[in-house]
Amino acid sequence: MHDAIQRAQDVGAPAVSPLDREMARVAQRCLMEALDYSRAASITLTTESGEHPSIDLPPASLKIIGQVLGMMSAGRPIVLMPAKQEMSTVEAANFLNVSRPFVIKEIKAGRLEHRMVGTHRRIAFSDLVEYAQGMQSRRLEALDRMAVNAAELGLEY
Repeated sequence: MHDAIQRAQDVGAPAVSPLDREMARVAQRCLMEALDYSRAASITLTTESGEHPSIDLPPASLKIIGQVLGMMSAGRPIVLMPAKQEMSTVEAANFLNVSRPFVIKEIKAGRLEHRMVGTHRRIAFSDLVEYAQGMQSRRLEALDRMAVNAAELGLEY
């Protein structure tokens, strides 16, 4: 896992030109419309020699391709990772954009699931995503409470 992340960091995100972003936007729109109306399960490609080979794909994979095109058109970086992947505490901290000691504190407090591999902690990616979603919902709840408190105190901001 660490090697894969390191290789991804070494390669860096490919530069997406404004033309590429526009092409991704148009391709995503066409793909999603085709999925909405026809339950399409194949894509027809045009090669440089003018051939039109057709590739059969599961509709779920076409939806993923559509999501990737959408992120690409927005200029957002993309990382694909298997859902059952495990991460070290360092990798989990990088994913959450927090420190490694914070991740270990959350593990010890029982708020973040993990398993031990020898003396090393491993965190399932699915558990990490669930934890991140919980953090986000708690953050939004705290902001809502602050807004209510500010309104009760007559504070305008």
